Amino acid sequence: MLLRAFFLLLALLALPVSAQPSSSLELLELTRVDEGLRLAYSARLELPKMADEALHKGVPLYFNAEARVARKRWYWRDATVARSERQWRLSFQPLTRQYRLSTGGLHQSFDSLADALGGLRRASAWLLELREEPERAQAYELSFKLYLDNRQLPGPLQIGLGGAAQWGVERDRPVSPVELGLAS
Repeated sequence: MLLRAFFLLLALLALPVSAQPSSSLELLELTRVDEGLRLAYSARLELPKMADEALHKGVPLYFNAEARVARKRWYWRDATVARSERQWRLSFQPLTRQYRLSTGGLHQSFDSLADALGGLRRASAWLLELREEPERAQAYELSFKLYLDNRQLPGPLQIGLGGAAQWGVERDRPVSPVELGLAS
């Protein structure tokens, strides 16, 4: 009997999870401004069920976004031309039944989880400071990642949610000279 229960548990664990959160990047634009590069993105994100339950039980969730523009090099690692990171903390306040989204020293309260996630899902004026001036003859690539930071969750939740690659959006794409402000 115990052996049968063990094999049943193994079979259930081997089944694909149909309730995987769906996420996709709908918009990723880069434009040149006087201060550097401005990034705009829009993503469709849904929280995994386990993360949603943890949030409502008082566990704050941390989200990271990373953007990097790199000059392609065949002989060494790609050189970073512009880079920026952002981090958000999402928490649920049970007394007021509100969600609180914090980044840096800024905090904002929302009545629904969808509204709170809206603050993460899009940005229209994210500034990436240039480390070096782009050159016309070089090839550049934009890397963007938005994900739930599992490392800041309690241990049992880290195991249940899987890695950052399983929840979030990520895209690498070439950057045109026009986006870098190089005249054609």
